[in-house]
Amino acid sequence: MRVWRRAKRRFGIAAPRLSVRPHVVWYLRWSMTLPFVLAALVSIWFAYDSGLQFAGFHRMETQRVMSDLQARLVALTNENIRLAKQLAQYRQQIQMAQGSTLETERQMKNLNEENVRLQQDLNFFQNLTTENGKEGELAIHRLSLERDKIPGEYRVRMLLVQSGQRAREFTGGYQLVLTEVQNGRKTTRLFPSDLSGHDQFGINFKYYQRLEQNIKLSPDVQLQSIQVRVFEHGVSEPRVRQSVNLS
Repeated sequence: MRVWRRAKRRFGIAAPRLSVRPHVVWYLRWSMTLPFVLAALVSIWFAYDSGLQFAGFHRMETQRVMSDLQARLVALTNENIRLAKQLAQYRQQIQMAQGSTLETERQMKNLNEENVRLQQDLNFFQNLTTENGKEGELAIHRLSLERDKIPGEYRVRMLLVQSGQRAREFTGGYQLVLTEVQNGRKTTRLFPSDLSGHDQFGINFKYYQRLEQNIKLSPDVQLQSIQVRVFEHGVSEPRVRQSVNLS
């Protein structure tokens, strides 16, 4: 009974309809479909471009603006490089000008100091001509001992004067006796000195001679004072001696 019902449902009036369609190859199917797809894409692109134009955003205009911006960027970069080079040149010129200014100030300071010393010498010799000194008398004036700029270095200044209008030329030398302190111990030594201890700085003048002497010691040695001894050539005893402390 069930078999009969199945057969009747399948082959009877209530059976499902059967449709017969012709077979179409795939390239014919695509050739019919492709125009519609292209038309849809063109429509989409046209709608997109129209929307951009409506919004004020045009692709060609954007490319032109981008090109202008790239050109401005290159120009600004080159200008920045040029200004950096110019700034470096200006800095170098300023440094040179500052160095020249410092050198000029140093020279002016030295000239002012020299002018002061010359004025002092002038006043000294003006006073010296009014004094009644012994003919050929030798004296040490304006003796000073000062620290130099470099640690361990000192400078001695003095003026040797021989009085008299008919004084003969003085030939000889001078020594310095240094009083030093090292590690709390005080010692004295000659400067300069050789193995015999009688080496001297040579001098030769008639009326006056200004002398400057640099002394260089170890940084752990402190110079307290010096004594200047002036010797005449061929004489073992000093003609004059004078001491001064470190100022």
